[in-house]
Amino acid sequence: MNEGPEHQAGPTHPMISPHSARKATRVQEAPPPSGPPAWDGPPPPQRPPVQRSTMERMRDLPGKVSIRWRLTITYSAMVFAAAAVLLFSMYYVVGNSIVTGWPNLNTRGVDAITAAIAQAQWSDTKQLAVAKAQDVLLQNAFMALLGVGILALIIGYFVADRAMRPVAQMTTTARKLSESTLAHQRIALEGPNDELKELADTFDAMLTRLNVAFDTQRRFVANASHELRTPLTINRTVLEIALSDPAASEDLKALGRTLLEVNARNEKLIEGLLLLARSERDLAVRKPVEVQEVAQTAVEQVMPFAQEHGVTVTTELVSAPTIGDPVLLERSVSNLLENAVKYNIPENGKVWIRTGMADGALVVQVANTGQHVPAYEVNSLFEPFRRLHADRVESAKGAGLGLSIVRAVVHAHGGNISAVPRDGGGLVVTIRLPRR
Repeated sequence: MNEGPEHQAGPTHPMISPHSARKATRVQEAPPPSGPPAWDGPPPPQRPPVQRSTMERMRDLPGKVSIRWRLTITYSAMVFAAAAVLLFSMYYVVGNSIVTGWPNLNTRGVDAITAAIAQAQWSDTKQLAVAKAQDVLLQNAFMALLGVGILALIIGYFVADRAMRPVAQMTTTARKLSESTLAHQRIALEGPNDELKELADTFDAMLTRLNVAFDTQRRFVANASHELRTPLTINRTVLEIALSDPAASEDLKALGRTLLEVNARNEKLIEGLLLLARSERDLAVRKPVEVQEVAQTAVEQVMPFAQEHGVTVTTELVSAPTIGDPVLLERSVSNLLENAVKYNIPENGKVWIRTGMADGALVVQVANTGQHVPAYEVNSLFEPFRRLHADRVESAKGAGLGLSIVRAVVHAHGGNISAVPRDGGGLVVTIRLPRR
């Protein structure tokens, strides 16, 4: 465990907790971090469930069924309806066929009374035969209809799966795409010129335009890095030479020192903008990284700055392996620590940093003492050129790019970042990255 130079004893509470209730007054000596970590801030307030009627749930049901099952159900319903129509058509056809093909009774040589009785019995027999045949047809047909419905459901699922296969191919390709694969990966759907082929071709054309846009952005960043840094470097050199001249007056030296400060700030701003542009692109370097070592290096770099501001840095660094760009990860941790030192209390300020594994993910957490941060202001701090209670022209503590760069680096590594106000003032910022 590594510690700041002002304290030799390690922290008694290894965890940093943002869950404590926020107090109205700021405490000068905030308590050390304790309790379990929190990834996404305090839990939302519990609200009673909304009671919904049966009709409302029925109306919302189509929106919860996937397109694959909607196609399957539609196909099965159409086949089932066609089979039902065929069944009832056969019901009446069988009855009419029996009636039409029923032979007439021969009553020659029989008296009228006997003939009438025989004709009535013959008619009853015909109606009984029709009813019996229709009943047997219905009994057998309903079983056949049930089998047709099950078969239609199975066949409908495979038909829907085949119809959705080009869409699944487009989805798979879109998931694989990144800035580095746009140049050579396309859907390239083969088949007839139907609606799906037109959609795939349109998507391929959009990928081509995106690739051109990314190439243009990369060239712009490379050119801007040269065109913007070179004049500032020349200005700094000229000013340093002028300040080293023994014949220079005090007014000239004061002006030179002011211009050097302005030039240094512009260099830092340009470096931050270029780093932000680089962080928002896909990672060009992916290799195994031990974040414990990255954090230790960042702490060593920021320690003189912390001592200058009278801030004690307490660390708890545990092994946390991942895959990514070590330079960008080190810069993101350094930015968090620099911000934690800059925006701290005037005297006896404290900063805590820890790394480790929790819930199967890599965790980096930085907390500090400082002024009270309203909860509604936290998310805006990750936007470029935003500082707490400061406008864009105020530059005493920086340009407001530190947290923006951290968020871009974390997102480029497939992680997430959250910040919550800390009890007693300050912030607790938590980075969560996928493990190696």
